[in-house]
Amino acid sequence: MRPFSLIAAFLALIASPLLADDRWIEVPAGDGPGKGKKVVLISGDEEYRSEETLPQLAKVLARRHGFSCTVLFAIDPADGTINPNRNDNIPGLEALASADLMVIFTRFRDLPDDQMKLIEAYLKAGKPVIGLRTSTHAFNIKREGPYKDWSFNSKNWEGGFGRQVLGDTWLSHHGNHGSQSTRGLIAPGAESHPILRGLRDGVIWGPTDVYGVRIPLPGDSKPIVLGQVLVGMQPTDAPLEGKKNDPMMPIAWTKTYQLEGGKVGKAFTTTMGASTDFANEGVRRLIVNACYWATGMEEKVPEKANVDLVGKYDPHPFKFDGFVKGLKPADYARD
Repeated sequence: MRPFSLIAAFLALIASPLLADDRWIEVPAGDGPGKGKKVVLISGDEEYRSEETLPQLAKVLARRHGFSCTVLFAIDPADGTINPNRNDNIPGLEALASADLMVIFTRFRDLPDDQMKLIEAYLKAGKPVIGLRTSTHAFNIKREGPYKDWSFNSKNWEGGFGRQVLGDTWLSHHGNHGSQSTRGLIAPGAESHPILRGLRDGVIWGPTDVYGVRIPLPGDSKPIVLGQVLVGMQPTDAPLEGKKNDPMMPIAWTKTYQLEGGKVGKAFTTTMGASTDFANEGVRRLIVNACYWATGMEEKVPEKANVDLVGKYDPHPFKFDGFVKGLKPADYARD
């Protein structure tokens, strides 16, 4: 190869969007109340397409509300592609050190200690966290070590990260998975909560089913949205009759948390958030409002937050191994 060709090849390599430092995406802030606030969004689940939800959420937060966003993914180190089936690698967690908010949407991750300690440091600082859908069972650490008890089924640190930080761990599918969808109803007494601004009964809907949680939720958890199990998979379907809706399970709540030796922080959790749920305007508004609340901007929650989708958003159905193969983070950076 001629010297010029070698130089050209080298320049092409270093300009490639597929370099090792492109294992995540950055969505720069536009104008809005969130200007100066940094949100780190952590995806990594095999079923509910968090790799689709979180880039779109980041774009809405950045372009519509002024937050600066970083989206992290489960990455296959062999080829740099997004592979949710790899439960042991989410690069870029160092971004949490300067974050004002962590949004987590992972499932049964078995991350190495050097990655887990970055999440732990963030939480020990008492910074706010938002957990979506499977984050109630975010971790399943299979080896002995300092993070074993973060697992969803921990007995020593009851319920692990899910219960201790977010409010509960994985218990059950309360509605029938794949055949009974979820309608959100405002929890009694929560009508004036800032996270619910611009929302009313029935506008929150998603094709995912209601998860089972403990009633009442432990500690100082305060339900703000209840999940009505519907007979089918359309937002206009009737409520299921019987005990599944009496009482209804919380599907969104707030609480505080505190790791041993750490500061008190606040958390918002919703068991909705799959990429198909996020196609619903009410679900988007719930989560965007929660980002305002979590970052201490309750007074700035808009009367009806702009949650218009940014660019193309064509979510894939929730199912195992249903992710689009061969994509890299840069593919989700495009509108």
